[in-house]
Amino acid sequence: MSALLIQTVFNAAYAASYMALIAVGLVLIFGVMGVINFAHGELYMMGAYAVVALYGALDVPFPLAVLAGLVFVGCLGLLMEVGLFRPLRENPLGGLIASIGFLLILQSLAVLGFGLRMQNVLPVTKERLVLGGAVLTYERLIVIAAAVIVLTLLWLFLRKTRLGWALRAVAQDREAAALQGISVDRTARYAMFIGAALAGIAGALTAPLVAPTPYMGHPVIVTAFIIIIVGGIGSLEGAVIAAILYALVDTVVTTLYDGVIANIIGLLLMLGVLIVLPNGLFGARERA
Repeated sequence: MSALLIQTVFNAAYAASYMALIAVGLVLIFGVMGVINFAHGELYMMGAYAVVALYGALDVPFPLAVLAGLVFVGCLGLLMEVGLFRPLRENPLGGLIASIGFLLILQSLAVLGFGLRMQNVLPVTKERLVLGGAVLTYERLIVIAAAVIVLTLLWLFLRKTRLGWALRAVAQDREAAALQGISVDRTARYAMFIGAALAGIAGALTAPLVAPTPYMGHPVIVTAFIIIIVGGIGSLEGAVIAAILYALVDTVVTTLYDGVIANIIGLLLMLGVLIVLPNGLFGARERA
């Protein structure tokens, strides 16, 4: 196996890992709350800046900085649910517009706190793993391993716990779930915290690799929407599989040609899937 092939597959696995975390969080929020959170990319950005502040500036150990970023961004999600989405629950368009406003607020806070320039975060380790001539960084291996662990735990949580059943029930039919005694408000809070925390941990884990900026959420949210549309709106497993497919195509095309062509191919992939499967890969089979 050539070094280029190993490197491409490894890079695709890394991209699929953090994008799956972001997309699954977005799907969970939409499935339970019925709102499109355009500020989701900025939640990813805030997770990265948490690591910039704690690990980069204050020398907090990287695992603790990532954990703090997860909790911090999850709490931002709770703030959004209580202050924005709950009052506008019966007005999805209003919730969408409110999320755009919150997006701008988070960007402005990042500019005020850190400026416009890229924030270079020290690598977790300078060691490298060489496999077949390909250089595999431990930071990317950490992202891949963490994504597998987090998504596995989320899958078990949603299918093996009462709260997970409640989240799935509200996602499938809110009124029927309420008639069964499930608190829609409480379930929405959990969904928003978990969904935001997934974006936060993705940003925190990738901070040493992406050089955070206040506007780093823009391309991420566009890619996340492509992934959830291809996977099927409301399908968590569809989001994961679509993230893998999209990352593989994007990485291969970027390696062989360039990023602009890769973006075009990504959009064509979405259109092709929707022509054949209007509900996406898993949209007709399963909702969150």
